[in-house]
Amino acid sequence: MTHPAPTHDGSGAMFDGIARRYDLVNRVISLGIDQSWRRKTVAALKLPTSSRVLDLATGTADLAMLVARTHPDAQLIGVDPSAKMLEVGERKLAAAGLTERVALEVGDARALRFQDRHFDGVCIAFGIRNVSDRLQGLREMARVTKAGGRVAILELSEPRGGILGPLARFHVHSVVPTVGALLSGAREYRYLQKSIAAFPPAREFAALMTEAGLRVLAVTPLTFGVCHLYVGEPAV
Repeated sequence: MTHPAPTHDGSGAMFDGIARRYDLVNRVISLGIDQSWRRKTVAALKLPTSSRVLDLATGTADLAMLVARTHPDAQLIGVDPSAKMLEVGERKLAAAGLTERVALEVGDARALRFQDRHFDGVCIAFGIRNVSDRLQGLREMARVTKAGGRVAILELSEPRGGILGPLARFHVHSVVPTVGALLSGAREYRYLQKSIAAFPPAREFAALMTEAGLRVLAVTPLTFGVCHLYVGEPAV
């Protein structure tokens, strides 16, 4: 569950290498729970009628497709640095009959081509962890979101407490990279475990959102804290 140039950890080129089996690996290592997390993310956007939505780190377009299905009058743009991931996404959109409402393009979350206050909602699932300059990426999200619009960020995290914390950490450190590598034939899933461990605690990331110009509305831990949903809106 990570979305995204030379090949380095977290780059678009790295994700090109795992694009073909990406969806299957996500379902297996998350036990299918990632889909329920996405549904919560879509609901958190609270989109108005006929909304324009930006899905960053769209990857194979899972979240963009869910937004489109949940809001049949919405228009979406999905942006990702990995061309191979987007190719998979394009095939999925065609099969679902959603190509007229969801456009995919290669792009960088740190430097979006869109004008200020262009979107009613911006979302990113399992991708902010891979943005090398997270503060700049968050600033761009705040910039392109309309006043009163929402930014919803879904991201994996390493549980730091609770009775089930040790079990969840074992899953992240051992099961995720091992199963990911077996199913995809790619060592890149070792990066997934390392990047989750390196991601800041929820309170710190929420503070970064504030620094970027977002007013934090909610920070919700999901499934014993293995994932968090952050919701904000432009502060001005």
